[in-house]
Amino acid sequence: MATLRERKTYREQVLRVLYEAVEGNRLLGITGAQLRHDLRIPEQDLAAACTYLAGEGLITVDWEPGNTPAMVTLTHEGIRRMEAEEEEAV
Repeated sequence: MATLRERKTYREQVLRVLYEAVEGNRLLGITGAQLRHDLRIPEQDLAAACTYLAGEGLITVDWEPGNTPAMVTLTHEGIRRMEAEEEEAV
């Protein structure tokens, strides 16, 4: 089981990798397999991060059997959050 700090890190990583991969276009997504490959995190931790972020309204997830993300996309709110973080970094 991941620690609280690890769970928060996984969530931020999912958002960051997704945002960079789709270049802020909410019509594009990334497969769960690609996310897991890019992040190198356990499948159950990826599923937990995606469940949390979907609950917050930041992403949408199409699920495969076994609670595995098939396709993950940013919502409008998710894009706004990532753009705000990008602006703060400048």
